[in-house]
Amino acid sequence: MLQSRRSFQILSLTAVTGVLVLSACGGGGTSSGGGAPTVTSSESGGSSSGSTPSVSKDDALAAMVPSAIASDGVISVGTDATYAPSEFLAADGKTVQGFDVDLFKAVAQKLGLKAEFTSAPFGNIIPSVESGKYEIGVSSFTVNPDRLKTVDMVSYYMAGTAWATKKGNPSGIAQDNACGKRVAVQKATVQVDDITKRSTDCTSAGKPAITIDQYQGQDQATASVVSGKDDAMLADSPVIAYAVKQTNGQLEQLGNIYEAAPYGYVTKKGSMPFDQALSGAVDALIKDGTYKKILDNWGVGAGAVTVAQINQP
Repeated sequence: MLQSRRSFQILSLTAVTGVLVLSACGGGGTSSGGGAPTVTSSESGGSSSGSTPSVSKDDALAAMVPSAIASDGVISVGTDATYAPSEFLAADGKTVQGFDVDLFKAVAQKLGLKAEFTSAPFGNIIPSVESGKYEIGVSSFTVNPDRLKTVDMVSYYMAGTAWATKKGNPSGIAQDNACGKRVAVQKATVQVDDITKRSTDCTSAGKPAITIDQYQGQDQATASVVSGKDDAMLADSPVIAYAVKQTNGQLEQLGNIYEAAPYGYVTKKGSMPFDQALSGAVDALIKDGTYKKILDNWGVGAGAVTVAQINQP
């Protein structure tokens, strides 16, 4: 099982032409794309309304951070900056921003650290945390048993899966009747498992298989639906809602949200007490209202949790 995930990179996507340019750059069909650009930023670029709240350091929590991370005052973060509104590039093409970014910046500040984000292909992030290239992965990772075999995860948000299609649903596709249709999805996400099972159900019932177009970035998947190449796409619920909004009504949500599951920060296996520091920082932000403010700034408050959880097998 893979992840719930991925998005809609906005380099000034107020017009559909911007989306289509992104798609063309990444290739078409079941493209592997060129991957997310490697961009490092220690600033989030701000949220949809207002700036990231200033957060004070908690000395007790900071003392739980491993010295290897705390010594330089910086925590290196791997993220796939193609997944708006979670993590994506600002109009300058290099600044990583999003609600995931703003929230983790606040978590890092609570631990006395500065978060430095590096954009990388989604499927590379967990192995890079395991190898030590990144000290943490923050990229809308859904907590699931397969991931917990190799890493620890600290949950901080809830999201489900949603679908989108062109306005008016010209192909007549439905979540429970996509047989013979073309569906876009980002590679290495739990949505790949979802749509693959649906296609198998189609063929088992003697119906045409679903043509599954897998894209390296969710931005490419979104563009394929806007252009009409694919009949629909599925992704995490906040991503679909944001994509519908940012394409100025050219897309609409299809059906209801389902299978809600938590997002989790990815750390090396056996990262106690660092995991406790992370969960404590999230809890502190929930308690003082910073957590809600950040989510509400991005319009994703519906996925708020009341407490962080450390997830291990």
